[in-house]
Amino acid sequence: KETEEVFKVKKSSYSKKIVKQLKKEYKEDLEKSKVRTEVNSPTDVEPPLEKTGQIKDIGQEDGTANSEHGEEEMEVESEKEEEKPKAGGAFSSALSSLNVLRPGEIPDAAFIHAARKKRQMARELGDFTPVDSEPGKGRLVREDENDASDDEDDDEKRRIVFTVKEKSQRQKIAEEIGIEGSDDEALVAGEQDEELSRWEQEQIRKGINIPQACIYQPAEVNNLYYQNTYQTLSYGSSYGIPYTYAAYGSSETKSQKTDNTVPFKTPSNEMTPVTIDLVKKQLKDRLDSMKELHKANRQQYEKHQQSREDSTKAIERLEGSSGGIGEQYKFLQEMRGYVQDLLECFSEKVPLINELESAMHQLYKQRASRLVQRRQDDIKDESSEFSSHSNKALMAPNLESFGRDRVIYQEQVKRRTAEREARRARRRQAREQTGKMADHLEGLSSDDEETSMDITNFNMERDRILKESSKVFEDVLESFYSIDCIKSQFEAWRSKYFASYKDAYIGLCLPKLFNPLIRLQLLIWTPLEGKCRDFETMLWFESLLFYGCEEQEQVKDDADISLLPTIVERVVLPKLTVISENIWDPFSTTQTSRMVAIVQKLVDGYPSVVNAENKNTQMLLKALLLRMRRTLDDDVFMPLYPKNILENKNSGPYLFFQRQFWSSVKLLGNFLQWYGILSNKTLQELSIDGLLNRYILMAFQNSEYGEDSIKKAQSVIACFPKQWFANLKGDKTISQLENFCRYLVHLADTIYRNSIGCSDVEKRNAREHIKQIIKLLASIQALDHAVTVANDHNVKELKILIEGK
Repeated sequence: KETEEVFKVKKSSYSKKIVKQLKKEYKEDLEKSKVRTEVNSPTDVEPPLEKTGQIKDIGQEDGTANSEHGEEEMEVESEKEEEKPKAGGAFSSALSSLNVLRPGEIPDAAFIHAARKKRQMARELGDFTPVDSEPGKGRLVREDENDASDDEDDDEKRRIVFTVKEKSQRQKIAEEIGIEGSDDEALVAGEQDEELSRWEQEQIRKGINIPQACIYQPAEVNNLYYQNTYQTLSYGSSYGIPYTYAAYGSSETKSQKTDNTVPFKTPSNEMTPVTIDLVKKQLKDRLDSMKELHKANRQQYEKHQQSREDSTKAIERLEGSSGGIGEQYKFLQEMRGYVQDLLECFSEKVPLINELESAMHQLYKQRASRLVQRRQDDIKDESSEFSSHSNKALMAPNLESFGRDRVIYQEQVKRRTAEREARRARRRQAREQTGKMADHLEGLSSDDEETSMDITNFNMERDRILKESSKVFEDVLESFYSIDCIKSQFEAWRSKYFASYKDAYIGLCLPKLFNPLIRLQLLIWTPLEGKCRDFETMLWFESLLFYGCEEQEQVKDDADISLLPTIVERVVLPKLTVISENIWDPFSTTQTSRMVAIVQKLVDGYPSVVNAENKNTQMLLKALLLRMRRTLDDDVFMPLYPKNILENKNSGPYLFFQRQFWSSVKLLGNFLQWYGILSNKTLQELSIDGLLNRYILMAFQNSEYGEDSIKKAQSVIACFPKQWFANLKGDKTISQLENFCRYLVHLADTIYRNSIGCSDVEKRNAREHIKQIIKLLASIQALDHAVTVANDHNVKELKILIEGK
């Protein structure tokens, strides 16, 4: 019964074709065994193979035999594993010459052929033994790719094989194919030796355990594994039959090859007694494990519940806010399109605005240059006319000998002289009508009168520019050039979505955005003219005045707060720079006063203008200084005449000298109006070093020493800022005024010397003049010079004079 079960396992791993082949081999082996018993001499047996080279020849000769046996025999033989036989005598020596396969090495076709041939010869000789050339080596394994037992390889690799030694292989095959026992008995009658029995057992083991041939674990590991697994209960204990234990690669397996059956005693089936405490303990342990599992599941459930609630709240929150985000997205998309259109409009219109602004500046510059050039020509004409060393060559050095150019030049001089005298007469008549004739001095008035033709041309060009400026945005919608419309767009953005408004830095972009529109409104704005409007009363200023000043709390570092100061810095200051450099006339007291007023207003009301690091402010101050220096170099002229010529106060040279002197004093006063805006060092360099010491003192020296000189000195000192002398320490004035102080001391001495031998009235007048000089010295904090004059001329009222300065 056990043999049938084992054989069924084997049978299940073979196909019907293999079973048919087994029947055929069995019959052939049966016939050969009968013939072998009759033959006593092994003369027909082929000599054993001794060399590997002969194995290859056998393999080649066997090719014909292989074709005779057919493909079926090759398939059956390839299903089996070959081992190198331990043959006795001549055959065993031939077997030992074969190369032994290493574990895991796949044999080639020649090796399989040779092994098959040797096995056939061994069967015919009757001395076949299992091929096991060296202990510890693995068996030769060849697995057919079409083997039906491939699906069971993984399970069979770890299966412990037990064989029951009851029947031989031939007996089991005979029973399987239905051959009677009498034939089997006749088959095995001649050969019952131990070698055949061992071979049969080996064949059974190979047929059952083919998949385990691929296991290459060391014997020690397998033994440990199987000992640990089956140490408690022996296989077959319930059946009470002996069995064999096969573990490939171990020493126990090698011993079982010689003795295939090992009897085992059946252990007793004693079990641990079951008690109530044991059951209770097991139930308690199981209850504890279930409680822990329940607790873990409960925590997981609560976690999922909390996650579900959070997700629900997030969904509700997002659904509630989705409407606002959609509206914000829509609004920002509209603003994006609006800003793009606005920038495209400005990119086309800004060049036109720049051209109009340049044309207007050029128009005002031409008028200012014309007036300055006329004043310079008048000074040259008068200087040439009243110069004692003048002659025709000096008057017209580049004239021809024939005199044709001289005539043209003289005609031009006469025409300029007539126009100059006519302008002076009209100004004198205007002063008589207003009652200012008595206080006026020649040279203090500005000769800025224009001809009717110049005024007409100027107005026509200005009107043309204004007309062109009105057409700049005539083809544009109001929302793209009106400051109010543009401002309302950005105010809506600021009030609705301030975060995105701030992130887009709109507060920093607005000054540049409004720049061309404001410059277009400031096209004819010139603060040097009396009828010019204040820029703070213009429409653009009033429109942007309260931008970003909502009732809500102001945000820290809000750029919109400084919108107007930034616009003034970037629009008004550059325009003032152009006006200062090209239009402003420092000789004009009216223009200088208006220029000083507008700059002082910016300094007081706009902190960004006061910043010394402001680039536009620096450019404005630089333009002012350059214009004043150019005036000093080009427009100031002081004639030098002998005193006998100046004695006639009605002569032309005297009037020309007085006019140039007072124009220089007027320029000194105009320069010093910039006190508080320009630095003291710069002002002192321009006014004292450049004008007073260079020109005015020279005129003082050519003037008569008397009341007229004191009056002129008082006019000069009246121009100085009192703050220069308020904080001076000691008895000395500023170093630049030392020359002027020495002139005053010399003037006092000259007046005193001129009074010697005169009448008492003249002496009293001279003493009063000396006291006035002491007051002038005290007013400019030149106390050392005042004390010197008082001591030299015995003036005892020094303290009173100093305090009454």
